[in-house]
Amino acid sequence: MPLVIVSIGILLLFLLIVLFRLNAFVAFIIVTIGIGFGQGMPLDTLISSIENGIGNTLGFLVMILGLGAMLGKLVAESGAAQQITNGLIQIFGVQNTKIAVMLTGFIVGITMFYSVGFVILVPLVFTVASSTGLSLIGVGLPMLASLSVTHGFLPPHPAPSALSVMFGADLGKTLIFGILLAIPAILISGPLLTRFLPKVEAKPLKEFMASKTFEASELPSLTNSLFTALLPVLLIGFATLISGFFKEGGILLKWINFIGNPVIALLLTLLLGTYTLGIARKKSMDDVMKIYAEAVSGITMVLLIISGAGALKQILIDSGVSNYIGGLLEITSLSPLLLGWIIATLIRFAVGSATVAGLTTAGIVSPLIQTTSVSPELMVLAIGSGSLMLSHVNDSGFWLFKEYFNLNVKETLSTWTVMETSIGISGLLGVLILNQFI
Repeated sequence: MPLVIVSIGILLLFLLIVLFRLNAFVAFIIVTIGIGFGQGMPLDTLISSIENGIGNTLGFLVMILGLGAMLGKLVAESGAAQQITNGLIQIFGVQNTKIAVMLTGFIVGITMFYSVGFVILVPLVFTVASSTGLSLIGVGLPMLASLSVTHGFLPPHPAPSALSVMFGADLGKTLIFGILLAIPAILISGPLLTRFLPKVEAKPLKEFMASKTFEASELPSLTNSLFTALLPVLLIGFATLISGFFKEGGILLKWINFIGNPVIALLLTLLLGTYTLGIARKKSMDDVMKIYAEAVSGITMVLLIISGAGALKQILIDSGVSNYIGGLLEITSLSPLLLGWIIATLIRFAVGSATVAGLTTAGIVSPLIQTTSVSPELMVLAIGSGSLMLSHVNDSGFWLFKEYFNLNVKETLSTWTVMETSIGISGLLGVLILNQFI
């Protein structure tokens, strides 16, 4: 019976989001209450469970996503993103423009939400392609592959951060493993894949060209831009890698772990960026604070959706459904990692949203984290890979790509959808290989 109730709940979630176009947060809460009713939970317990699920999920993520959004917006509005693009093209040369743009997408994408990164970087891609005479699809897809990979694999992006919290995964290890998987996934799904895709002539509309191109004198230095954009990764990665060489409980190790904590790393970077990309660039403190306010307002709905998924997960646990599902999943001979990837893929195909697919899957497979020896960090990445699969007409990213590149649906399916699916498969293969060594 619990499996039937959950199946009906997930089906209802699909219908509310896809058919009735209901907001995902509202849909999550309705389904959560419905599953609680179906499981016969007392009303006061049900409400308490929802509150605990929302609170436990958001307690850490509000800081991560909020600081990450502010930093990403600062990198964009200061011209650092444009400088990184220009600088890498100069370093690698015009003949390696694809590699330069791909690296730009990866560096900027680490701290910038996907939709923001898309809107900021794609017009720059148009400018680069027109000035070099290269194929727009050939230049654009490697950059978008980088943005997609950072969106699906790497904290502080919403889905991998939320999954890490839900599974109790170490955020530093998730980041390092994610980068290890990201490199081959981007290379395969970007520069390599574009060689085999059908020839598509993209002709972007003029209104999608860069609305603001900074003059050279307005740009921060390349060193400043790169250092500020990458500092959170450097601090988190350094702390994770070096902590094993110090005595447990030592004061030095405590300070290293403190500075390498994702919240502190982002906070320190934001404070540094406020000066290096803001005040030192002749921006007033009020101007910088307006940038931060705009950034935070843009993630409100993302936080609500994540909180709704946290409520669903808590209801599944408190009502006993998770233990029941966990017992059933243990029977299958499939790898838990493969199982998580398959479920995320199916939900992604049905709902469209990678974030919703990842968070919904987390509630279903969370018992496997407690009942098997599977690495929670690799489970985050397996689900993240599945959540990027088979993007089609129900995904907002599909339409962003179609409209900006001025393609028809068939051309978008043969380029964008193939690229996203390639990332999902590459990510899964990387997870399964990495699982042999962890």
